[in-house]
Amino acid sequence: MVQVKCLASGSTGNSYALDDGKSVLLLEAGISAKRMLEGYLSLLPRVAGCLITHEHMDHAKGAKDLAARGIDLYASSGTFSSIEGIRSPYRKHTIRAGEQFTLGSWIVVPWQAQHDAQEPLGFLLYSKVQKEKLLFATDTYYIPNTFKDLNVILVECNYDPQILEKRIRDGQVVPSMARRLQQSHFNLEHVKDFFRSNDLSNVRQIYLIHISKGNGDPAAFQKAIMQLTGKPVMVF
Repeated sequence: MVQVKCLASGSTGNSYALDDGKSVLLLEAGISAKRMLEGYLSLLPRVAGCLITHEHMDHAKGAKDLAARGIDLYASSGTFSSIEGIRSPYRKHTIRAGEQFTLGSWIVVPWQAQHDAQEPLGFLLYSKVQKEKLLFATDTYYIPNTFKDLNVILVECNYDPQILEKRIRDGQVVPSMARRLQQSHFNLEHVKDFFRSNDLSNVRQIYLIHISKGNGDPAAFQKAIMQLTGKPVMVF
């Protein structure tokens, strides 16, 4: 089975690693490169590269320093255009939605996400070693595709609309911030609709990621998705 590790998940930083026993993929570089290198120390000899969904700091903060330390970066042209300071251009690999490529023992298919960024992506990933298919979806208010034969799903569950509405009424969230959340992030109801729209028969594990500290409820989210899907659910 593919092993999933998380060093950070949320608005202060995001960093994940997928290990199929042969190659390791890093997902996001939203914390310092130092913290990533230390946290994934035992995996570093097998790291094939780092996939970055978009340029916001909580997803790309450590990108330039990862490149400086010899880790190849994979992101869209729009994402790279907004990340400053990458001094090793040969470490930058531009990828496009719908164009499949191989990275180590993985097959990667980027897909177009919906977020307030230059050219955001999500990733469909297949391990040729473990024969498992994974979906990585974060920072998107809509997933345009449906997917078959998924085994592992990492999906953003950022906020609960009811919690957000209450915090707006209480003056804890300004309307402009609320609109941005609604127009750029996946909420609990979105996640439920996504699972209802996809075949989950082969899914063995669901991970809920990028949960808002103020507008989310990790325990309630976990319970709701477990009840809906009947699958094991972990919260990062």
